[in-house]
Amino acid sequence: MMKMMMLVVLLAVCLNSALAAKLGVVQTESGLVEGESIRMSLFRTVDVFKGVPFADVPGKWEKPKPHPGWDGIMRATTYRERCLQVTLLQTKTQGSEDCLYLNIFVPQGLSLSTNLPVMIYLFGGAFLMGASDDVLADRGDVIVVTVNYRVGTLGFLSTGDDRLPGNYGLWDQHAAISWIRRNIAEFGGNPDNLTIFGQSAGAASVSFQMLSPYSRGLFRRAISQSGVALSPWALQRNPIKVTKKIARKVGCLKTDVDEMVTCLKMSDPVELTLAGKIDVLLILGKVIDGDFIPSEPSELFHNAAQFDYLAGINSMDGHFFAGVDVPSINQGAGNTTAEHVEGLLAGLTKEKGDAAIPSAFSVYSVHWGSFPPSDVVKKTVTDIETDFLFLVPTQEALQLHANYSSGARTYSYLFNMKTRIPGFPQWVEANHAEDLQYLFGKPFATPLDYAPRHRDLSQYMISYWSNFARTGDPNSGGNRVPVPWPTFTRNHRPYLVINNSISKSSVRYDLRSYYVNYWTQTYSSL
Repeated sequence: MMKMMMLVVLLAVCLNSALAAKLGVVQTESGLVEGESIRMSLFRTVDVFKGVPFADVPGKWEKPKPHPGWDGIMRATTYRERCLQVTLLQTKTQGSEDCLYLNIFVPQGLSLSTNLPVMIYLFGGAFLMGASDDVLADRGDVIVVTVNYRVGTLGFLSTGDDRLPGNYGLWDQHAAISWIRRNIAEFGGNPDNLTIFGQSAGAASVSFQMLSPYSRGLFRRAISQSGVALSPWALQRNPIKVTKKIARKVGCLKTDVDEMVTCLKMSDPVELTLAGKIDVLLILGKVIDGDFIPSEPSELFHNAAQFDYLAGINSMDGHFFAGVDVPSINQGAGNTTAEHVEGLLAGLTKEKGDAAIPSAFSVYSVHWGSFPPSDVVKKTVTDIETDFLFLVPTQEALQLHANYSSGARTYSYLFNMKTRIPGFPQWVEANHAEDLQYLFGKPFATPLDYAPRHRDLSQYMISYWSNFARTGDPNSGGNRVPVPWPTFTRNHRPYLVINNSISKSSVRYDLRSYYVNYWTQTYSSL
């Protein structure tokens, strides 16, 4: 009986300790904030602070300004609206101009966490609806911070000169990272161990943050998932053309650029946002402004030499885009022909003229044989878009990082888990953004929607990513991983194939080097 009573008392003490591991009110530079505690398991909680401002309400096409602060305690228990953007169907807008907020997820055990590594997430075009940020924080034992920043017309419109220099969204990200560095110690984080990571447009943003001279000493590591600064869609090459197109849409029909800018600044933000929907969204991006991005991204990798870098793509990142360009690839009975492939290549290589089409076609059809099966041709269409838009630029960025690295490490991966999206053909692997559900722990958060193999994959990714954030090495940092992931160097190019059955054979070399060499050498010299 006495032993039973002692066990009960011990359990009560432990439970009380578990409940006691809570930050409560936290002092930031702008004022006091109080979040809420989410129980993850018997002895694990995550403190969540939603909607913490890192800057004031931004002026239209102005750099972010410091927040004026507040009196009393701010209850940080509600997500704030995203920055003004078009909805998925692009028929209306959502969000607000008052949007420069971040969310902080702090894992806690029996005692308050201190000196934790911090992972700062910059979202991409594939918005992570219902993200399980608390699962990544808990299972990785890292602080996760998600950042709102201006996008679309209000984030990146530019005239290509001082009138509208552009890159406001990048300045927002920079302001958020700077705020986190100054304040995260109060939440139990290590300000000298920040990792920025992102997917798609967010991954390209991570890349640009690394390349900017303003980032020196600001963070320590970076992860790009399906996008880099060298991606053909990441940089806006003719910003004034796009700006004039948007000006026409909102009725600013001025031939004088100064008058056009004045008119745009007086235009309704919602109309401006709608004017920047998908037909120009893919080219409404970052610009070489001579300031945050002082010159061509390929010439700025000396600035990235200080950061540990992990980057990769999904094996069929280009599938969605290929399905738009050549719809027959997803139609079971639809026949995709050599003419479709030539037409796709004509669109992608138009800057090089007609000579590029037969050159690229011969590279991608060399394995077809005389009568290629339709599925082989369909997969080739996806491979072309994946290589051109994602794989080749990422391999270039990894190589440049390794070439310039001054002691920092470089890692390459290919995520190729079979798609979970219903209705696609059997040959389809990992589509754009399908990696996010695993990294953010959705198979653990909603277990009935997933199988055990999905939870295996999710734990592998969380372990590799959080180890990397902790130490700069995905293999060490407290979380067990299935196999060692070797570094990518100047002359040695291994990559890890990531799926639910990672083994020694998952470490491979020279990812699609035949195609990388074609685009970076042969095609470039045409």
